[in-house]
Amino acid sequence: MQSDLKAKKNMKAVLDIKDSKVQFVMELLENFSFVKIKPFTNEKALLLSEIREAVDTLNLVKKGKIQARPAKELLNEI
Repeated sequence: MQSDLKAKKNMKAVLDIKDSKVQFVMELLENFSFVKIKPFTNEKALLLSEIREAVDTLNLVKKGKIQARPAKELLNEI
């Protein structure tokens, strides 16, 4: 039963590929039957990048390496 659970897990990855190498990498990955490719739109890639940056910042706050801004200050900017 334990091995069945492990077999059903899939890893997700985001790749940052130079424009000049995209075609090569996509062709390479398409040859693997166990790899599914789902390219992102530029808008979705930007959103994911911004979310990743926000999570990184939050982790730095949790570690005490930077100070968080009060929510009131943040809302005043809007």
